[in-house]
Amino acid sequence: MIGPADDGRIEDLLADKSEKQARQRLQALIAEWLRMENLVILTGAGCSVTTGGKTMAGLEKAVMATVVEIEGAPDSIGGILAERAKDDADETKPPWARTNFEDWLTYLVSAAHLSSETASPFSGVNWRLNCQVSLDDLKWLIEATAKSIFAECALILKDAPAGAASAADISPHLAFLAKLVVRDSNLGRAHLFTLNYDTLFEQALELLGIQYFDGFTGRAESHFDPSVYGLDIYYPGEVAEGRVRRFDKFVHLYKLHGSIHWKVEGGELRARHPDLIPFADFAKLDSKAKATKLAELGVPCAGILPTANKFVQTLTMPYAHLFRSFRNRLSAPQTFLLVLGYGFGDDHVTRLIETALVNPSLVMLVVEPNPKSPVIERIQRYKELGKRAFVLTATDAAFGAEAYQAASFDDFARSVMPDVQWLEDFLRLRRFEKQIQGAMPDEGPPADSASAGGAVGGLPPIL
Repeated sequence: MIGPADDGRIEDLLADKSEKQARQRLQALIAEWLRMENLVILTGAGCSVTTGGKTMAGLEKAVMATVVEIEGAPDSIGGILAERAKDDADETKPPWARTNFEDWLTYLVSAAHLSSETASPFSGVNWRLNCQVSLDDLKWLIEATAKSIFAECALILKDAPAGAASAADISPHLAFLAKLVVRDSNLGRAHLFTLNYDTLFEQALELLGIQYFDGFTGRAESHFDPSVYGLDIYYPGEVAEGRVRRFDKFVHLYKLHGSIHWKVEGGELRARHPDLIPFADFAKLDSKAKATKLAELGVPCAGILPTANKFVQTLTMPYAHLFRSFRNRLSAPQTFLLVLGYGFGDDHVTRLIETALVNPSLVMLVVEPNPKSPVIERIQRYKELGKRAFVLTATDAAFGAEAYQAASFDDFARSVMPDVQWLEDFLRLRRFEKQIQGAMPDEGPPADSASAGGAVGGLPPIL
């Protein structure tokens, strides 16, 4: 682990220890930081890679390859994508095509917005292409891109297998959250901020039975209501020895860049989780097969495109509330900021983090699997702000032997975070449930079971 030593120098704080001693020291430090009053976690694309997710660069490559193959694509769209697909080393690649994926999509959405809004003083835009792109063609490209993004991010979390006995046997999302929520209930609630569009954390929270607030209220027609972040959950006095007591398995979840299950209806933001089963094998298909499946399934658009000007897409958007919450949490006293799977590539997020480092009681740990990553050099430059910025990374030898394994999100969740009894209890319960399911006859429910919600023999179904 790289961080400031007592003499102010930046060095490996575990270098003089054996492997066992280093792990014990690391887990002790993390356990100490997790006991700080205000716990903030920021996760990025690196947390979804082993479950089938992609980094932003990988997402763009997959999406653009699919869009090109969609039948009926306007001719003008081919020119845009062809310039965008050129290698950056190609001198003929125009400057407008060299921006990152988010900025590029921002330009497309902005052009469509300026050209279509009745209150806009612009009737259209001029394109730096050999051919002009009509508003209808542009809208087609945006919609096709959104559908492809949805399909690429429609990831499904794997349940704990029947024989799972420890964190090493289950999804890192399950292991991470199970270890996270065992904090003392008298401490502040954990605040989990994610930049990912997938719903892996939501799936893990529900599988573990962890209650969470994500900024939405309602069940059938959930709508965004930031006031829920000011609420909490407690046991009533009659079940808590005569006094009200906080429910311990609870977190606040913030989707800073939106989510595939967000939709805008009637100018209002709604949340409705779609069926992801049809997309289980989508990532394994080639580009042409993906394009065909998008048409066959009638894939919905991604709720929110990854652009820098998301506010113009709807009348009411949650981003101001979410980023304000992120800033406020980072400025609170006794804050531990844990950064996982984030490469500091989003300037608007990175600026908030760097501004928060003036908080004298903030400690930051960045988990980065690549020891040569520019992220490490960036964190080292924070040393003048005090002994509060640390990087957990792999050694050169470990990275050379198995790249992106040590100090990854998976490694951190399964083996670096201290083990907890509650996770063992959860896995034991899951094994028991699966044993019961296996012992039950594979027959349909009795005819009179409709009134029992489809339960066998009138008993609640085992989930």
